[in-house]
Amino acid sequence: MTAIAIPTTIERPKHGAFSWAVQDALTVTWRNLVAMKRTPQVLVFSTIQPIIFVLMFRYVFGGAIRIPGVTHYVDYLMPGVFAQTVVFGSIQTGVGLAEDLHKGLIERFQSLPMARSAVLAGRTLADLVRNVFVVALMVGVGFIVGWRIHTSVFGLLAGIGLMLLFAHSLSWVFALVGLSAANAEAAQAASFPILAPLVFASTAFVSAASMPAPLEWFANHQPVSIVIDAVRAVTYGGQFASTSKVFAAIAWSLAIIVVAAPLAVRMYRRKV
Repeated sequence: MTAIAIPTTIERPKHGAFSWAVQDALTVTWRNLVAMKRTPQVLVFSTIQPIIFVLMFRYVFGGAIRIPGVTHYVDYLMPGVFAQTVVFGSIQTGVGLAEDLHKGLIERFQSLPMARSAVLAGRTLADLVRNVFVVALMVGVGFIVGWRIHTSVFGLLAGIGLMLLFAHSLSWVFALVGLSAANAEAAQAASFPILAPLVFASTAFVSAASMPAPLEWFANHQPVSIVIDAVRAVTYGGQFASTSKVFAAIAWSLAIIVVAAPLAVRMYRRKV
């Protein structure tokens, strides 16, 4: 009787590799979205913090902060809160990847005939969907506390688009952190020292002109401030209007993706 060899892996045709990779990424994205749905407390807590910051800066500190040329501080504040929300939310990408590695889920993915980049792309795309929900919620909260758009509805949509693009780029950065960390707790601990200076040493809540000269230079040229200023340019206009800021924000986001995404995929392949 002739023995029949059973292959341990399923080989996919080499033609159409890109379409297979896209399908794999969408499948992993859906898997992560289902996981988020089953743990709604993660989404709830990721929205409570920015709401608290909005209320605190709007009603506690807002009366003491004056921005030259800005009548209502809330119009200056909200783009900064958007940035803070998506920047700190991007930690979830690294934490999620570190948790998957620690639980051995990545090894299960490795045994399947799927694109290696799909795991990372699926994670970052799922976090992008989460950010769409969170930013939409923050827009609603902003309108409730008095935030107003001084340009047009297209300016609002452009501002949301800029913030989501930047959030997606940061997800790739913290994918690197998650792949480098020993576990989820280590990934979260390693992320905060990176994010805190970028958020608080920025133009998120105060004008850079009020800072010491070296810190003012850093605040004006770091990516978080550039994206915030770009959002103000399209939602407030006036003294903040500048197409160069918008292009700079897009350039920063794309540059981060171009650098961080290949590095993350390479690290992932070495890790598994």
